Amino acid sequence: MSDDNRFTFMNSQGLKEVMLLQASMTDFAYSTHAHEEYSIGVTLTGRQDFYTQGTFHKSHPGQIMVFNPGDAHDGESGDDTTLTYSMLYIHPEQFKPYLTALEVANPEQFRIQDAVFSDLEVQDKILRLARLIELKTATSSEYESLLFELTEQLVRYQSQQPLMAETRRQLLLERAKEYLQDHYQDEFSLDDLCRVACMSKYHFLRCFKAYTGMTPHQYWLNVRIHRGQQALRSGVPVLDVMSELGFNDLSHFNRRFKPVFGMTPRQYQQLILAR
Repeated sequence: MSDDNRFTFMNSQGLKEVMLLQASMTDFAYSTHAHEEYSIGVTLTGRQDFYTQGTFHKSHPGQIMVFNPGDAHDGESGDDTTLTYSMLYIHPEQFKPYLTALEVANPEQFRIQDAVFSDLEVQDKILRLARLIELKTATSSEYESLLFELTEQLVRYQSQQPLMAETRRQLLLERAKEYLQDHYQDEFSLDDLCRVACMSKYHFLRCFKAYTGMTPHQYWLNVRIHRGQQALRSGVPVLDVMSELGFNDLSHFNRRFKPVFGMTPRQYQQLILAR
């Protein structure tokens, strides 16, 4: 893998639950993973190719990419040019009061259905918010006002898309996801998980993979990695995080972490805490 791949994570100074990633990729490929946050970004140069929600997508310069919390996806440069993009990671709890103020029903379930789309207003708000985080000179009110404007534009865009009805199967699979999130520190029993979802084993495995893009084991590992990311951001020593998550050694932790964040846990923590 080339040294030209660069990933710079920055915490927002005025929004506790918002992080910015500035990425430059030539030959790096993300493994399939999902985030607990909304991942909302703009492709700047090159083309990003990825698979999510059962479909392959291509994001060209100027286009918006959105991964809702829990949307499994991968990602890589789609041509011979360097792929660069800016991505905001916004925790659902940061979004919720803005969505509530905009009178969105069930704000905790708000989703953007299109993984790739073009919208100049949304693009403008993403890049302006990214710039504020980079400069670190804005006041809290500036951050909050711009995040509200971004939320407003996303709600406007989504309101123009047809809604998809939620089924009983989705509700049961969401229950299984919650179980894995609550038991991320423990080895789980597939039989117990099937009972939670009220499905037979092989029917459950097929439905869960189709719904989340990951097997239950992959989903569980993904939750563990993101719990580790949160601990690293708060300053917990790398070896303590590794031990808490149950990884056998640091190389095992590194192998799981790097395909998701582009760097080792120690590099990630040093970068975040330095800023």
